Amino acid sequence: MENLQDSYVEDSKVQPVSQPHPDAKKGGRPLFLPVFLGLTGIGVLVAIKFGAYESNLFQGELLWEKLGFPIARLLFFISIGVFVGQLIEIGQWINLLSRLVRPLLKWGRLSDHLGAVFITAFFSGTSALSMLASFHEQKRVDDRGVLMSVLLNTFPSYFLHLPTTFFIILPLTGKAGLLYLAVTFTAAIFRLMAVLLWGRITLPVPTSTPIVRESPRPGFVQAFREAKAKFFKRIKRIIFIVVPVYIFVFMLSEAGFFQWLRALIAKSVSSAFIPVEAISIVVVSLAAEFTSGFAAAGALLDSGAINLFETVLALLIGNIVASPVRAMRHQIPYYMGIFNPGMGMRLIILTQAFRTGSICLVGSLFLLFFRLVAL
Repeated sequence: MENLQDSYVEDSKVQPVSQPHPDAKKGGRPLFLPVFLGLTGIGVLVAIKFGAYESNLFQGELLWEKLGFPIARLLFFISIGVFVGQLIEIGQWINLLSRLVRPLLKWGRLSDHLGAVFITAFFSGTSALSMLASFHEQKRVDDRGVLMSVLLNTFPSYFLHLPTTFFIILPLTGKAGLLYLAVTFTAAIFRLMAVLLWGRITLPVPTSTPIVRESPRPGFVQAFREAKAKFFKRIKRIIFIVVPVYIFVFMLSEAGFFQWLRALIAKSVSSAFIPVEAISIVVVSLAAEFTSGFAAAGALLDSGAINLFETVLALLIGNIVASPVRAMRHQIPYYMGIFNPGMGMRLIILTQAFRTGSICLVGSLFLLFFRLVAL
């Protein structure tokens, strides 16, 4: 993130996804949904407490471990991300960040605001979402721009987790893991280029005008103070959404909804595509975190129960069917908190559909090529 200041950039006033209105008022958030979800979750908790349902939730410190601590941890990381996003915005570092990817996004006719969000997403997804929500509230980015940005950010999100996943997958599955990563990496590239092509086809050609800075860039201390003031206003609204939604999702989990959903999806996986032995990889991927699926795949591959082709296919299917379930559990609270509940839910659904579709497409082409080479 170099300190780059002077440049010619696209005039955001002619771009539908970036129309600056500094004095735009922030729209209110609907109160019914978080209040309803919160009261529902609390009602179920009270019912469990007084024996209406069988649960060990209130024994000892279990409630804190399973509900209190996860909420506190989630709010902690959201707070850091929101504050960093506010600091970047108030410090007027948007142009500095956007210049790093300006040639790429310029081809897609996307604004500098989306460029800054894109770069930030390589380091913190929460900060990027917070910046994007702030731009949207200020009318600097419209609804289509928000969707484009969230879909575009599936690319940096992939790289954000790549170092960890690479050094877990490779020792467990070897060559099959490398092929799996090659497919998912190609799918990430495909998503990036698809969004840029969408922008190039649908957005008008931007004009270029010199940047006119309305005010000098504030020093770090001043920017820190202003960011802190805006942070407290914003975080209150986010907490009001996140906490009740998290409680509701938690109660769904305690009631066995996600276990039922996993079992339903696992049953729908047909052995016509992969052998019965490989289906266990999909089931394990659904039942636990992704590491367990790769461990199961490595064990089956080493034992000779499945071959290389079947291993890669099972890993891809496990990814496709497990990721939406994990997204429902982990992303719903903070997406609905950072954005409004309706937009947050819509973004999650479209992002998961886009991601799943890209992996299905690239995976199908890869597996077809694999079959042809094997003949």
